[in-house]
Amino acid sequence: MDLEIKQKLTSNWFKSLQEMFCKNISDFEKNKISFKSTKWKKNLKKDEGGGEYRILKNGKIFDKVGVNFSKVYGKFPKKFQKNIPGAQKDPRFWASGISVVMHMKNPLIPAMHFNTRYICTTFDWFGGGIDVTPSKKDNKEREEFHKTLREMCNRHDKKYYKKYKKWCDEYFYLPHRKEPRGIGGIFFDYKKDNFEKNFKFVRDVGVTFGSIFQKIISKKIKKKWTSQDKENQYIKRGRYAEFNLLYDRGTKFGLQTDGNVEGILMSLPPYAKWK
Repeated sequence: MDLEIKQKLTSNWFKSLQEMFCKNISDFEKNKISFKSTKWKKNLKKDEGGGEYRILKNGKIFDKVGVNFSKVYGKFPKKFQKNIPGAQKDPRFWASGISVVMHMKNPLIPAMHFNTRYICTTFDWFGGGIDVTPSKKDNKEREEFHKTLREMCNRHDKKYYKKYKKWCDEYFYLPHRKEPRGIGGIFFDYKKDNFEKNFKFVRDVGVTFGSIFQKIISKKIKKKWTSQDKENQYIKRGRYAEFNLLYDRGTKFGLQTDGNVEGILMSLPPYAKWK
């Protein structure tokens, strides 16, 4: 398949997911509060693509949720080329993706994160994942979450779940705290060689995330919480911010490729505490 066709298929899919997720989120808020949409360009002087990030704040369900779409291209800075597969041979790149981060009003509902991306250098690959960060332990929710991911992965390859769960556990870990960020999920990167198979999996990851967040929110949307629950949530959000600023690949990639700073940092919670 021609590379330009692959790029069009993937970026169109990521954009359609943005529309779908924003509608789902607005439905939870009963359309009483709107997303603030910001379109941006990577370079104001020449065409290097751009994107759109949408943020909803201070809702009845969501403290803050960001849904970011991007499609950018250009050349990697020289100092960054050695860190990206294929970029040392040729610094030109093309990348598109979607990322979603949800910070909830109700501290019994976990923070949720999803992203998928397609990157082209001298070769092309998919990456992404789904993970959940609760501030209060819920074993049943954890089991159901991982069961859903396992079933989704098994539709494509029985080896995926174990491999991508392990990768997620290793990736979303704060070494300076010696603790995981949340209860894990799946994380994958550098999926290449079979575009059709990989793209089918990536689409399923997106659809499955939509199902997961709607199910989790619907189950807990009316549950009562205490001031201590909220305090625990703020502390957990501090850990979330630490990871995203110190270790997150997407944050580093975006900042080092001159991406939109506000869109890149949309993952940060609106309020957090440290003690």
